[in-house]
Amino acid sequence: MTAAARTFDLSRSPAARPLALLPRPQIAARFQAALRGGDGAAGAHCIHELWMRGEFAANIEAALAALWQRAAGSIPDWLPMRYIDWLPAAYEVALAFRARRAGRANLYLVLLDGQDRRRGPHGVYVGVSHHNPAQRFDQHKAGIHSAGSVLKRGIEVLTGPTLHLQRVARAEARRIEAELAEALRDAGLWVEGGH
Repeated sequence: MTAAARTFDLSRSPAARPLALLPRPQIAARFQAALRGGDGAAGAHCIHELWMRGEFAANIEAALAALWQRAAGSIPDWLPMRYIDWLPAAYEVALAFRARRAGRANLYLVLLDGQDRRRGPHGVYVGVSHHNPAQRFDQHKAGIHSAGSVLKRGIEVLTGPTLHLQRVARAEARRIEAELAEALRDAGLWVEGGH
């Protein structure tokens, strides 16, 4: 996709939903152009917008597979690698939280495998760390100060919903961590962490 064809800044947070005003056929056309051009960022925004609108799971999964096949190297880390039915709710809940003071703490969410649970195929772990979310996830999986639920069930970091909750003052991050976990539980998600 050429720069002239883009009408939005690809570096914008997915929570900003830069394609929210476009009709579905235009998003589909942009997605096809992104696939042709190997443009992971543009394709990710297209998928994300359709996901937030409640697109069928099979369509999201097919779009994710096509994008990963054609543009894996340029897909932003905020796009999950698999369909999660409650992702729109996670965004809605997380966006209700704002940090007032800057610092070094980062809030993060980890997708948990819940195939053997009654509450659905996925859950979420809520955490806070001075490491970036990807580094902290790697530490969990390596057993370094790991939460058992992430070590055993962690699948991937869900970066998008908490992009606005990075570099927060530690005390405020701890408060938000607990409140975010409770709010996600109230929204019906299986939640671990959030101490």
